[in-house]
Amino acid sequence: MGTQNLIAKAEVLIAASTAEVWQALIDPALIKKYMFGTTVQSDWKKGSKITWQGEWKGKKYEDKGEITAIEPNKVLQYTHFSPLSGLEDKPENYHTVTIGLSAENDQTKVVLTQDKNLSEKGQQESQKNWENMLQSLKEVVESN
Repeated sequence: MGTQNLIAKAEVLIAASTAEVWQALIDPALIKKYMFGTTVQSDWKKGSKITWQGEWKGKKYEDKGEITAIEPNKVLQYTHFSPLSGLEDKPENYHTVTIGLSAENDQTKVVLTQDKNLSEKGQQESQKNWENMLQSLKEVVESN
């Protein structure tokens, strides 16, 4: 089975509008609060670069990618590469992360997927990390 099929998936329901959740996805000050203290830089346009800087388990990192799809209040998709993965910096080693938003009654359903996990163990770890991140996103948005 190829890594293409090892997709990590996480979802959460947030008691807020899609516009409020969207704002949290693209506001660096809010991102820092729910994404493990990461500093994100991007101009949030399709084809633009995106970088993440911070510290993970005591190691400094600078991850990078590109915005591949962006539709306000609906979808944010980007590629992602982390030098901490130990892999070569080439296109096939970039994950694609897709975050979809949909209104569900007076809440927003957030569904996140990440492709190209290298193993089932990696897929489960990614899924757990994303679930934790979405739980933090929920707490940040609902407390604002």
